This record gives sequence, C-alpha cells and structure tokens, in this order.
Amino acid sequence: MDQLSLPAYSHKLKYSEGKTFILDQVRRKYVLLTPEEWVRQHIIFLLNEHLQYPLTLMSVERGTKYNSLQKRTDLRVYSTEGFPLLLVECKAPYVPITEATIRQVAVYNQTIAAPYLMVTNGREHYCWHVQRETGQITPIPVLPSFFEI
Repeated sequence: MDQLSLPAYSHKLKYSEGKTFILDQVRRKYVLLTPEEWVRQHIIFLLNEHLQYPLTLMSVERGTKYNSLQKRTDLRVYSTEGFPLLLVECKAPYVPITEATIRQVAVYNQTIAAPYLMVTNGREHYCWHVQRETGQITPIPVLPSFFEI
C-alpha cells in the first residue's frame, strides 16, 4: 500500500481467495483492503492512539440521508452523550483533495451537524471547526484531542 503522512501502526492483515483484508478495530472484523480503507484505518489509529478518541464512539460507513438520497459517511465520532463531534471523509492516496471533495463533507454535515470536519487522502489533511450558532466554517491546523473538544 501507499506510504501515508500518518503515524504507522501494527495493522493486522488476512489473505483469502487472492484478496487482502485488514482488521477494522471499529467494526471488529476484517474488511477488504482498498486504498481508501488503508487511509481510513490509519485515521482511526491516529484518532484513537494519538488523540484519545474512543473506538466505541466511532462509526464507520454509517448511512445518512441528504435530501432524498441515501449516502454513507466514511467515519463519524460521537460525544459520550451521542452527539456527532467529528465527520471524516477519506479518499485513496492517489485521489487529490479538491473543492468537490471538501463540498462533499460540508454537504453531509448539513444533516449531521458535527462541529469538526476532516478530509484526507492520507497524504494531505484538511480540518475545520464549524460554529454551531453561525454555521461559519474555520480552517484549523490540526484536530483537537477528544478531551479538548
């Protein structure tokens, strides 16, 4: 898999029928290893091990409705009270982060209303804080730890 600008971790792989699977600690099962999944698993590790976001408060590929369309978000993190805190959109390392990618996470967040957003392809990472009262989106250099939110 591609080299990422994220902390390395001791991932667990499994091989079956010519395919590679990676252990998803959130879903507690092996999932097909795709370039996007490689990025998502590194982000999960970063959030959990480096920023203290509990795995039990994370949700992967959760469905959400936008207008009348059913969509899936890559990764959501919730507060201990069950409110969305962070919405992460992951792309494969070779997919550039464009205005359309950023718009995608912002559109999803119109329904979810998380105060923090992140878009990453594993090499480039962009984060924002969303002011609940005004809806103003402000770029931030890094995500705060779970205990700083």
